[in-house]
Amino acid sequence: MDSPRWLDADEQRAWRAYLRMQGRLTARLNRQLQADSGLSLADYEVLVHLTDRPEGRLRPFELQRDLQWEQSRLSHHLTRMERRGLVTREECEEDGRGAFVVISEEGRRAIRAAAPGHVETVRRLFFDGLTRRQVAALERLAEDVLDRLG
Repeated sequence: MDSPRWLDADEQRAWRAYLRMQGRLTARLNRQLQADSGLSLADYEVLVHLTDRPEGRLRPFELQRDLQWEQSRLSHHLTRMERRGLVTREECEEDGRGAFVVISEEGRRAIRAAAPGHVETVRRLFFDGLTRRQVAALERLAEDVLDRLG
C-alpha cells in the first residue's frame, strides 16, 4: 500500500483557511437569511433552484442532484417547506409514480423578499474584498475542482 501524500505546510494552511472561511461564511449567510426573512440557507437554495426554471418546478431527483443532498435530507426538508407553504408537490403525468416539487406563490414572495438582503450580504462579506482578477481566479479554481469532482 502506498503511503499517503500528506499536504505540505502551504497546502495545509490553504486547506484549513478554506474550511474556516466556508464554515463561517455559511453560518453568517444562514443567520442573515433567518433574521431578515425567516428562511434558512437550505430553504433559499431550494427556492433558487426552483426559480431558475421557467415553470418553477423540478423532479425531486433533479433537485437532489443539483443540491448534492442525501435523499432523506431532501425529503425531510421539502416536507418542512411544504408545511410552511413555500413549495407544493404535483403528480407527474408522464410517470404515475413520480412527482414534481413546485414553488408556491408564498415561496416566490419569500425569495423575492429575501434575495436583496442575501445578495448584499454575499457582496459585503465576500466580493467587496476581492479584485476582478481574484474573482476570475476564484472562478477558474472552482471550475477546475468541479471538473475533477464531475
